[in-house]
Amino acid sequence: MNLYLRFFWLLLTARFRPALAAATDPATLKLRVLPNDLDISLHLNNGRYLTMMDLGRMEYLLQSGLWRVVWKDRLTPIVSSVLIRFRRELRPFQSFDLRTQIIGWEAETVIFEQTFLFRKGRRKGQTAATALVRAGLYDRAIKAFVAIDDLIAATRLDVVRPDMSATQQAFLAAEDAMRSNGAPVRQAVRSDA
Repeated sequence: MNLYLRFFWLLLTARFRPALAAATDPATLKLRVLPNDLDISLHLNNGRYLTMMDLGRMEYLLQSGLWRVVWKDRLTPIVSSVLIRFRRELRPFQSFDLRTQIIGWEAETVIFEQTFLFRKGRRKGQTAATALVRAGLYDRAIKAFVAIDDLIAATRLDVVRPDMSATQQAFLAAEDAMRSNGAPVRQAVRSDA
């Protein structure tokens, strides 16, 4: 994550934003496209979406109260996979909301849905991009991921575990398939001998 000024602003202002009541409530960040976010096409750079999504997940940790567990136990947030769908471009100085929400979980990983929504203008409320993110919290002391049920139990959040949608199941299946095929790809060597 290389958006340090935004990150520090996020930390400084966190106490002024409402806490989440339930594990599946969305955390929302209000952001704006700045000149250093642009690519040569003068719209939000595709890599910057992923970096801003880091901020969205940090906002979720802060507003859910999970940051206390992460800090106390010195846990490391780790993303294992991301699927993003770009729908409409975000232009210079446009304001948008980044909504981050847990939409499901397995034993040691959660699935976040992160959505970029236009905040103003004729596209107000429309989606610019949406992503699914599989992530977990890693405990370096025991060299293992922490059980999600244990993490949620350590907070004050209400928990109603959502059912996995067909989209989520397909996302997890694709990620598992990629992981099982994780051996390096070897290029065929052509021999003209």
